[in-house]
Amino acid sequence: MSATADHAEERTSPAVRLGFQPEQVVQEIGYDDDVDQELRESIEEVIGSDLVDEEYDDVADAVVLWFRDDDGDLTDALVDATTYIEEGGSILLLTPKTGRDGYVEPSDISEAATTAGLSASKSVSVGKDWSGSRLVTPKAAKTKK
Repeated sequence: MSATADHAEERTSPAVRLGFQPEQVVQEIGYDDDVDQELRESIEEVIGSDLVDEEYDDVADAVVLWFRDDDGDLTDALVDATTYIEEGGSILLLTPKTGRDGYVEPSDISEAATTAGLSASKSVSVGKDWSGSRLVTPKAAKTKK
């Protein structure tokens, strides 16, 4: 019976569908009044703690990056975000959906991710106003000599 409950949770929880897991430390960057509070609460519920903010001074397991077209340079934001996560960690890049203020072209996301040394997955709807792209750091890229 618990397997059925697990499958139901995967369908209903966007955080589970996006790969968040209990006890992860998740850092949030780019928070503003327009973020999707339901998604934030879903992530906090799955990880079992609050999201940590930009002032967090240790490495996180994952980063949630809210980014709008007028927030500056996406490549720079992604490069900065990679400094906050563990080797092999992921960045959930959240951008406004088509037609919303701050919309970011998928080609711009792909180009910025590649330039930042990240591998992108396909874009997914994560709420009424936001799309998400799960970006992962290649493990080898973090190895220091």
